[in-house]
Amino acid sequence: MREDLLYFIWRHNKLPKIGLRTTNGTSVAIKATGIQNHLAGPDFFDARVEIDGQLWAGNVEMHLKSSDWYVHHHESDENYDNVILHVVWEDDIAVFRKDGSQIPTMEVRQYVSDELLDRYRELVENARPTFINCEKDWKTVDEFLVENWLHRLYIERLEHKSKLIAELLGATKNDWEAVLFMLLAKSFGSTVNGPHFLERAQRLDFSVMRKVSNEPLQLEALLFGHFGLLGEDDCSDTYYTRLQKEFQYLAHKFSLDQTPPKPAFFGLRPPNFPTIRVSQLVQLYSGRHHLFSELMLLNSKEDVYTTLEVAAGTYWDNHYTFGKVSKKSTKRLSKGFMDLLVMNVLLPLKFCYAKYTGQDMNEDLIELLSQLDAEDNSIIKNFGRIGAKTQNALESQAKLQLYSNYCTKNKCMQCAIGTQLLNRNT
Repeated sequence: MREDLLYFIWRHNKLPKIGLRTTNGTSVAIKATGIQNHLAGPDFFDARVEIDGQLWAGNVEMHLKSSDWYVHHHESDENYDNVILHVVWEDDIAVFRKDGSQIPTMEVRQYVSDELLDRYRELVENARPTFINCEKDWKTVDEFLVENWLHRLYIERLEHKSKLIAELLGATKNDWEAVLFMLLAKSFGSTVNGPHFLERAQRLDFSVMRKVSNEPLQLEALLFGHFGLLGEDDCSDTYYTRLQKEFQYLAHKFSLDQTPPKPAFFGLRPPNFPTIRVSQLVQLYSGRHHLFSELMLLNSKEDVYTTLEVAAGTYWDNHYTFGKVSKKSTKRLSKGFMDLLVMNVLLPLKFCYAKYTGQDMNEDLIELLSQLDAEDNSIIKNFGRIGAKTQNALESQAKLQLYSNYCTKNKCMQCAIGTQLLNRNT
C-alpha cells in the first residue's frame, strides 16, 4: 500500500457521498477535493470539507498512518497550520496543531471497496510484468485517452529539457544564439562526448564564434582546437599543422585554453568520431551569423532537413582521423541524426522561446514532431510487443517519457492510463 492510492481515492471521489466520519465520530462531507500539490507542503490545497455541519476551507494532508505526521515533522512546519482534515489509511495516533488543537482525522480503509483494492494490487503490487505493469491491459485503454496523454507527456518532456536551457540562458544573459551553439555541441558529441562538448562550448565566449564565422580556416581551427582535437605533436599532416598553427594564433588573441582535454574515440563508430562531428558542426556555422533565427522560422521537416543537411569538410572525405587516409565517402549528417537534432535541440528551444515571447506553439511543435519517424530502441520495441504501436517521433518521445518517469517508478496512479484502468466499474 502506498500513499498514491490515497491520492487517487480522494482525487477521483472514490469515497461514499454520505456516512463519512472522523475517527472521533464526527460527520464529514466532502464538498470539493481541492487541487493536488506535487511540491512541498500539504497534499491538496483549497479543499472544502463540511465537518459536523461546519464548512471548512483549507488544505488536506494524507498519510498511510496518522503517526507519519510526526515522522515527517509536520507539527513544526507552518505550511501545515491550515490543514483542515488528515486523511489516513490507518489511524494510530491523535495529531495536534501547534496551538494544541486536534486535527480531525478520517480513516478511509473502511470506506474503500474490495474491488478497487483488488484492481490496485493487480496493477501496482502483483502485476509481475515483463515490461510495464499494465502490459496485459494496454490494448483495452481508450485510444483517445492514450493520444491525449501522450501529447501531455511530450509537453512534460519539453518542460524537463527546458531546465538546462534556462540554466544556459541565465549564464549567457539570454543569448539565444550562444545557447543554441551549446545545445548543438552537446548533441554533436552524442552520448559519449556530449558532456565534454557541452562543457567546452560553455567555456567558449560565443563572441569569438561570431568574429570568425566568415573565415572557414579560423572557424575550423577554433572548434577543433577548443574541443581538444589539435593536441598531438607528432602529426605531420599538412592540414593538421595549418589548423594547429591557426589555433595557436587564435588562442593567444582571444585568451583561449591551449591544452583542452581530449574527447573520446574508443567505442564509437567512425561516422561518430569527434573529428567528423566537429567538422560537420563547423560547416553548419560557416558563414552563418543568425542560425538561431533561421531555425525558429522552420515548421516542416523538409525545411529543417534543408537547413541542417551539411557534410564534413572535403578533407574528411577520405579521413576519419588526422593523417590517416581511409576509403572515400562524403560524411553527411544522416536523416536520423538530423531527427535527433530536431528532438533534442530545435523543439526544446522553440518551446522555451515561445514561452519567453509569450506565444503558445505547443500544437505547432507537436505537428512538426509528428512528421518525423519514430525512434528505434529497445523501449519502443517493447511497447510494440504489448500492442502499443508507435507511429512517429511524437509518440516515441512521449513513450520514453512515460516509461522513464512513470512505468519504471510505479507511478501508475499519476498516469492517465493507470487511473483509467483503476477507475473501471469502481
